[in-house]
Amino acid sequence: MRTLPGGRNTIERIARFGYGARGVVYIVVGGLALLAALGHGGRAGDSKDALRAVMAGPFGAAIVGLIALGLAGFALWRLVEGITDADRRGTSAKGLAVRGAHLISAVLYLGLAASAASLSLGLGMSGGDGVHDGTAWLLSKPFGRWLVALVGLAVVGGGFGFLGKAWRGDVTDRLAIDPQARDRWAGPIGRFGYAARGLAFLIIGGFLVAAAWHQRSSDAKGLSEAFALLRAQPYGWVLLGLAAAGHAAFGAFGLIQARYRHIEAPDIDRVDDAAGAAARALT
Repeated sequence: MRTLPGGRNTIERIARFGYGARGVVYIVVGGLALLAALGHGGRAGDSKDALRAVMAGPFGAAIVGLIALGLAGFALWRLVEGITDADRRGTSAKGLAVRGAHLISAVLYLGLAASAASLSLGLGMSGGDGVHDGTAWLLSKPFGRWLVALVGLAVVGGGFGFLGKAWRGDVTDRLAIDPQARDRWAGPIGRFGYAARGLAFLIIGGFLVAAAWHQRSSDAKGLSEAFALLRAQPYGWVLLGLAAAGHAAFGAFGLIQARYRHIEAPDIDRVDDAAGAAARALT
């Protein structure tokens, strides 16, 4: 087992905890959606609905609190990836796009972590309806319609990115796992999960583009509405069931990443220096 300097070892542990927490959330998201598809539960929901479901179970407050810590750790890891290029994405257009997406992901998961922490402390779910509120805020700004359209197209692009990884089968490239395990179970689980997330991103991005076209924030919808759209189609319970199983697979792949992902964590001092440089560039 490789030995890391203390700072790097700390960041790696935080990242692994983060992947695990994100994995648990999406397993619950997929499980709830699968119950809805089979007619054994309420509506299929998003990550906040998953947190509420966990909160209602045994030791709910403690588990949601741990998830909040993990999601905050995942947000930190995404920030580290974006700023320091820990995964060696480079400065090509594609590399910068991926690093930019990681920075956006850091903000989103930090918000979800805050909501989870608020819920675990008995303060209720903070943050309101992020998709609708964020869209309404953007539409109120100069060129807001175009900004919402750009966000929607970016989400659609992310969806095609997920689908591309599922099609190419390179979801396991960063896993330190033997080839037999990669081919037999890790790869299929990851590809199914990425395909489901890609489909969800395409639908959510389409909602955002529609919101920009009609200039109505109410047209912007999130994952729960994407599930509802699938359920409303012919043989919708089958489509919803597949999407639900795929999201559960995405969560399971998160647990696989927590255990096996190769994480080239930089020293904490390097992260501090990079964060300071980024802060100075923004001021």
